[in-house]
Amino acid sequence: MKKSINYWSFSGKDIYEAMDLAKKAGFEGIELALMDSGDLTPESTDEQLAKIRAYAEKIGIKLPSLASGLCWGASFTSDDPAEREEAHRIVVSQLRAAKALGADTILVIPGSVSVEFVPERPIVPYDVCWERALAAMKRLAPIAEEYGVHIGVENVWNKFLLSPLEMRAFIDEIGSDYVGVYFDVGNVMYSGYPEQWIRILGKRIKKVHFKDYRFAPGGLNCFVDLLSGDVNWPEVMNAFADIGYEDWAAGEMIPNYVYAADQIIYNTSASMDRILNKNF
Repeated sequence: MKKSINYWSFSGKDIYEAMDLAKKAGFEGIELALMDSGDLTPESTDEQLAKIRAYAEKIGIKLPSLASGLCWGASFTSDDPAEREEAHRIVVSQLRAAKALGADTILVIPGSVSVEFVPERPIVPYDVCWERALAAMKRLAPIAEEYGVHIGVENVWNKFLLSPLEMRAFIDEIGSDYVGVYFDVGNVMYSGYPEQWIRILGKRIKKVHFKDYRFAPGGLNCFVDLLSGDVNWPEVMNAFADIGYEDWAAGEMIPNYVYAADQIIYNTSASMDRILNKNF
């Protein structure tokens, strides 16, 4: 597996500073993120995207995937058709940007029944969420194929797609090689076992996030440094070996450190080396 890190792990850095720090800390790649402002947005021009790609190539760091949190605000499962259309526009822009950057996968939030950390979002009935998310992904699948970029549906804290069997059925019903799973190891810990998800999802997994999670009160603060939580990393790595996954793993370190925020990048790089080398 190849070692990457997600842009959200960097506190107060623009994407160029983040690329520099990721390279310095020993990462082979960095997962940038489509944001609502800054250097990489849905409105970024071809020239702006080419500049980002050229800089990455200049310093020798890969851009294997592209994340975005914009679909927390514009949801595929909203009751508002205009909001669902905005979500579609965002992801089409994300596919375009990924293609221009040389990334082969984008991370997509498929919608939500409800969101603990966005409490103002209305609650959507589960069956309605399923129907809307499925229709949205089926609509995007041929566009993803046109761009040659995979959509990775993330297992995320959205009270939706809560089991590996359900995620597998959802992906299989879409029926496209260009839509799979962006599997987050830490996100399933509160309700399941990542090693079970990995073996059940198998080849449907397009990309991976590494996070660790500690069983204690505190919501998002339960996410902790790699190797300091309750993820069974030896068994997780055995599961990845069982399904033959050898693609990218991106550390996603949230929340950031309060002080010396760049230290989390170096610590994550070292921890990922131990995990990927199975040096436990």
